[in-house]
Amino acid sequence: MGDSIREMTTKFAKLEKFEGVDFRCWKKKMHFMPTTLKVAYALTTPRPAKPAEGVAETAEETRRIQKWDNDDYICKGHILNDMSDALFDIHSEALCAKELWDTLELKYITEDASSKKFLVSDFNNYKMEDSRSVTEQYNELLGIYGQFKLHCMNMDESIAVSTIIDKLPPS
Repeated sequence: MGDSIREMTTKFAKLEKFEGVDFRCWKKKMHFMPTTLKVAYALTTPRPAKPAEGVAETAEETRRIQKWDNDDYICKGHILNDMSDALFDIHSEALCAKELWDTLELKYITEDASSKKFLVSDFNNYKMEDSRSVTEQYNELLGIYGQFKLHCMNMDESIAVSTIIDKLPPS
C-alpha cells in the first residue's frame, strides 16, 4: 500500500500548479488526492471540540482530535503543494485545510463568475480576419466555446454553429 501511495503522489505532483486561473478545473483535479488519501473530510468537517474545561478527555477523544489534526495537515499540505509559489506564500498562513479551501473558493469562484461575462463578450465580439487562417481562427472560437462548457455555461449547438458561420470572413 505504501508504495502505491508514494507512486501515486509522485505522479500527482506532476499536475500543473494552480496559478489563479481556471479554479473550477483545478479544484476538481485537486480534490482527487485528499479523497484518495481519505483526508478530504477535513475540507468540510471542523476540528473535533475538546471537552469543556474541567472535564477529562477520553483516550478516544484524544485519538479523534489527533487523527483530525494529522489528516488536516496532510490535506492542507497537498493543497498548498499544488499551488504556484506566489499563491503558496499568500495562503500558507491558513489555520486549517477547510479555511484554506473556503478562502480559495470564495476568491476564485467569484473571479470565475466575472470571467463568464468576458467569455460571452469574447465570443460575441470575435471577428474573423481575411489575413489569418480560417482554421486557426475557428480553433480560437472553439477554445472560447470550450471555456463555456468548463464554466457550465450551456449554449445550444445550433446557435453556436450559426454564430461561428456568421463570423466567417467574406472571402
